Amino acid sequence: MVTKFVADQLGEEFVRPPPFDLPQSYGDSSATIPLLFVLSPGADPMAALLKFAEDKGFGGEKFNAISLGQGQGPIAETMIKNAQKNGSWVALQNCHLAVSWMPQLERICTELTEDTTHPSFRLWLTSYPSPKFPVSVLQNGVKMTNEPPTGLKQNLLQSFLSTPISDQEFFTGCGQKNKVFQRLMFSLCFFHALIQERKKFGPIGWNIPYGFNESDLRISLQQLQMFVNEYREVPFEAITYMTGECNYGGRVTDDWDRRCLLTLLADFCNAAVIGEDEYRLSPDGKYTVPDTDSYEEFLEFIEGLPSTQHPEVFGMHENVDITRELQESRRLVDSILLTEGTGSSSDGGTTDQQLNEVAADILAKLPANFDMEEANARYPVRYDESMNTVLVQEMERFNRLLHTIRSSLQQLQAVIKGLVVMSADLEALTGSLLIGRLPAMWAAVSYPSLKPLGSYINDFIQRLNFLKKWFETGKPPVFWLSGFYFTQAFLTGAMQNYARKYKIPIDQLAFEYENAGSTLGSEEFEGRSTALNMGTVRDTERRNSLNFSPKRETRFRNDVQGLKKYFDIEYDPSEWRLFIDSSKTSLKAVLLPNDNSFTSLPLGHSVHLEENYNDLFLRKSTIKNIVGW
Repeated sequence: MVTKFVADQLGEEFVRPPPFDLPQSYGDSSATIPLLFVLSPGADPMAALLKFAEDKGFGGEKFNAISLGQGQGPIAETMIKNAQKNGSWVALQNCHLAVSWMPQLERICTELTEDTTHPSFRLWLTSYPSPKFPVSVLQNGVKMTNEPPTGLKQNLLQSFLSTPISDQEFFTGCGQKNKVFQRLMFSLCFFHALIQERKKFGPIGWNIPYGFNESDLRISLQQLQMFVNEYREVPFEAITYMTGECNYGGRVTDDWDRRCLLTLLADFCNAAVIGEDEYRLSPDGKYTVPDTDSYEEFLEFIEGLPSTQHPEVFGMHENVDITRELQESRRLVDSILLTEGTGSSSDGGTTDQQLNEVAADILAKLPANFDMEEANARYPVRYDESMNTVLVQEMERFNRLLHTIRSSLQQLQAVIKGLVVMSADLEALTGSLLIGRLPAMWAAVSYPSLKPLGSYINDFIQRLNFLKKWFETGKPPVFWLSGFYFTQAFLTGAMQNYARKYKIPIDQLAFEYENAGSTLGSEEFEGRSTALNMGTVRDTERRNSLNFSPKRETRFRNDVQGLKKYFDIEYDPSEWRLFIDSSKTSLKAVLLPNDNSFTSLPLGHSVHLEENYNDLFLRKSTIKNIVGW
């Protein structure tokens, strides 16, 4: 939808990636200005650079390239000095891998002057984005990037517009076997586009994201041409092995990904590709191998392909699009929020004023840190009460988060006043506060949360109040299970309490869950060794009860009359009826209101009674004695 909106409002040229225009970038450079390729996964500019150098007459000995790494810095420096004198070109690849040599590179680029440098000299650099890359080189150089296109159509189009396919000599390099070669070439390009596009589905596409790029396709196409020319019959087994196991498979480290890759390749490299006039590359038949041998007709055919593709093309269920679209929508909204966040407020306030207001508002809501000395004194470590340890540890964790939030906001206020220098962490904090996102430095010491900033702060205050109430009034009858920083500690502590009280091995205990209805309040009766949970979402009315009991024990609700009294339910047996559900493996007893105006109340439950009248009578008699029926 967004692509269609941009195309309709701005024009088709804004949704099509522009061709990689090296001549224009070269025209903006000089002997003293380096040219920098900013690399991205799936793109490799070296082949285009080598061809451009050949076209400009700087091939062979006039072009020197070196991949930086350990011990390569002095060699690269010597190459640059020689090229400065004789006017040749030098390409330094993967600068991000030679972090320790980057200061020397900055010095070399600074010392490039017109007096000491040949006019024909050019320094080409390639690097992934890196915080260690020299800022002066980045600012003064001519920067270029060549990201892989999005979508099968654009991917195919770029493959045919790039070398070696765009070279007419290569495109028609198989003589009488040209049609066979061109059909397999198109199928292989489709395979390359497909495995590139599978990456956008995350772990559903590939267990591990791999950096498949144009170099893999280029060498595979060159090998394909060689096999077609040198063999009477096309050796599909050899092509599959070289392409799937070596060229692309050499990057694959997961066995299941390798199996998936070879399975996909088998659909695009087989005898049917050259035997059928319009071989179907997808189950729906929208993608086929065109029956033509003209380069222009291939381009025209690709232009006619749909701009978006169905997951069925990738061999996936249509539901995978939901995950992908959610991720893309989230990135789009985040980008829009980032753009909006840098503007002024509606009342004309500046960014600094906005930040100061947000920081002051959050700081005003934060309570003081928990007094850990008093907490340890009031809730010491006890063998019979593990909840003391749970509370103290939770208070320590929340104190650490509270300190991080408070200190970072106070530092931000000092930065706004000009008292402290802005750091990278504080700069990231300001960006997150402006767009209402949880800052990364808070998330690093926080409990897991997907809430935006405002909801996160409110939730954080509620969690602190939950612990504060526990600290001041003692262990509550109801625990906010999702309000803990580390919930597993609470669950383990609850099991330890029960195991130690009844002298039962803890590995024989298990949790059971019952829906306690939708009308229960924030407090409940306390049954025998029962912990109750306020629910995983506190703002809803759902409440669940958490019970644990050893094997072969029948569990009953104890003070049912008191429970109904607490919830203002009139205790009149004539308005209630007893329902007993039994089977071969379980027996349950429930009180049902005649008019359905109240929540049903569970009375008893056992999973070890057989279905017979004696057991039913026994349970009914026991329930009668407990409830007073």
